[in-house]
Amino acid sequence: MMAMVKAYSYGLGGYEIAEFLQHHHIDYLGVAYADEGVDLRKNGITTPIMVMNPEQHSYDIIIDYDLEPEIYSFRVLELFNQQLIRKGIQQKYPIHIKLETGMHRLGFKGDELDDLIDQLKSMNVKVKSIFSHLSSSDDPAEEKYTLDQFHIFTKNSEKLISGLNYQPIRHILNTSGIVNYPDYQFDMVRIGIGMVGISSDPEIKKKLQSAVRFKTVISQISEVNEGDSVGYNRRFRVENKTRIATIPVGYADGIPRLIGNKVGNVGIQNRTFPIVGNVCMDMMMIDIGDFPVKDGEEVMIFNSKPSLEEFADYCKTIPYEVLTSISRRVKRIYIKD
Repeated sequence: MMAMVKAYSYGLGGYEIAEFLQHHHIDYLGVAYADEGVDLRKNGITTPIMVMNPEQHSYDIIIDYDLEPEIYSFRVLELFNQQLIRKGIQQKYPIHIKLETGMHRLGFKGDELDDLIDQLKSMNVKVKSIFSHLSSSDDPAEEKYTLDQFHIFTKNSEKLISGLNYQPIRHILNTSGIVNYPDYQFDMVRIGIGMVGISSDPEIKKKLQSAVRFKTVISQISEVNEGDSVGYNRRFRVENKTRIATIPVGYADGIPRLIGNKVGNVGIQNRTFPIVGNVCMDMMMIDIGDFPVKDGEEVMIFNSKPSLEEFADYCKTIPYEVLTSISRRVKRIYIKD
């Protein structure tokens, strides 16, 4: 299994998550950029790491820190091989070949495989894995398209393996693919958002518990009267006397401004309350009415009520973006059983 720890492990903390996974003997880690892999190596991570976007300026550190690049074009392959020669690398260096099967983002197409095989045989590299990426594995309406991707991947990877005359690992399933298409696991699968308890399958979702909790506390509670306003530009006008709780998180922490003015909610004592007024840089306000809460009480931005998926719906986005938008100044605390 490969665990994706790119983008600071989906906003949760790069090294801390990688160290936990390494402790539990994960087979591979995946990052987007070489710098992410270097940070992990400097913190003692020895698990094999695939770099999915190996930029030319990063080839030196990829080699120096024993990282394994994704190769998705002839240009990248040739430039990386040149760097291996310049650095005098004698042993076959591990790389990962990306095949284009329908995502139309990166990868070699079927009509490029003959030339690819010839070049790979002439270079000082060894293909550790052949892989591709599914565009719609979470969408039942696109099942035919996904099955077509599997067909293309199977056909083209088999041709590549036959030409290489050795057997690299093959993998194509992401988190939703693992759930929805278990017959296509090949030799390895890649898990990402599933590690935090997110699944596109309603039945599986019922069995999962969120592994991420974003919480804060109430800074101050104020009584406001009919006709008063709350926040910048007086966007929220009080219709009936109520109580407003101010909490110390804002858009600098990753809370988008669009969820203010009763678009989004937060949780207190397993009940939800609307965010009112504009979300500020470092604070936002919630209407708690006459609910019995006090200064310093815990407020849940997301976990169970609201859930991460519900919070993402408020933000008109997906859980991935919510997590990766949480700023570094938000303290991460890791609880291990």
